[in-house]
Amino acid sequence: MTERVAATPGLYPLPDRAKETLSDLKGHQKGDLLSGDESEAIVAAYDEVRAEYVDDQLDAGFDLITEGQGRWDDMIAHPLTVSDAVETGGIVRYYDNNNFYRDPRVVDDLGFSGDVADELADATDLLADADGGDDASLAATLPGPYSLADLATDEHYGDAAEFQAAIAEFLAGEVEAFPEHETLFLLEPSLVTNPPAEGDESTATDAIATVADATDADVVVQTFYGALGEKLYAHLVDEAGADALGLDLVAGDRDDTVYNVQEFGSTDSLSLGLVDGQNTLVEEPETIAERVEWFESQIPLEGFDRTYLTPNTEVFYLPTNKYREKLNALAAAAEVLD
Repeated sequence: MTERVAATPGLYPLPDRAKETLSDLKGHQKGDLLSGDESEAIVAAYDEVRAEYVDDQLDAGFDLITEGQGRWDDMIAHPLTVSDAVETGGIVRYYDNNNFYRDPRVVDDLGFSGDVADELADATDLLADADGGDDASLAATLPGPYSLADLATDEHYGDAAEFQAAIAEFLAGEVEAFPEHETLFLLEPSLVTNPPAEGDESTATDAIATVADATDADVVVQTFYGALGEKLYAHLVDEAGADALGLDLVAGDRDDTVYNVQEFGSTDSLSLGLVDGQNTLVEEPETIAERVEWFESQIPLEGFDRTYLTPNTEVFYLPTNKYREKLNALAAAAEVLD
């Protein structure tokens, strides 16, 4: 029988109060964005945000808890923008929306940072002390190596394949320092928006496999912004070393996603993007459950080991009250399916 688990890939919106506090503490210019050496006051403000994120998920009934990534000013480019081997360049549009990040220009060999591991250690401590935290597990989040390389600028390695491999080794080194975690979400939107050229698919999947091999946790390669191309999808299933692929069922080309699974099979588990991470309309739990059942009815399999019920993108686009309502809806949908 398939286990249904409500979860998110992270990147939550900053609460309004925290936005005001951090704006006062950090300033308003590009150079004031997070660099990894923030003051004690800024650290304390983010600690409060992290605690709020953990409480939000526990209150919703989640058993798989993400740190929330409140510090990630540069969205999934964050692990590079706090690296000593990186100089931040100009402001670049973040995919096809009205958010922007600093261009991470890699100018030296990428070495260990430990920034995300420290965040996760703090989240682990919060879970240990929280009411209901004993029954919950930690979910770690990182950009996937293909998307992180796609968002960055290489001014050091000089070869696209070598750059992807270096990014993968960098991320794998970060993962090895993580505290115990049940699941690792690798966020790979660029596989949809700017996929590898034909013949280069295995370079991308090898990079993902390098990161996946660095943990004993279940690895979810979470894609979003639409359906994967057929050939790339097949390579991901066969070569990426993932326990689950994340598939966007909100996008209008969801029938292409269903076709991919029907034609090329799937990983043992799947992560389904079921609620719109960019739209304030809150889906009813019954609607979410119906989407799961519709998808599973299209697939000629007896079931998956686990189905993750997730938003189809990050949720930092939403107001805080709406993101909390969507968490509640996902958790309630998992109960409906049980």
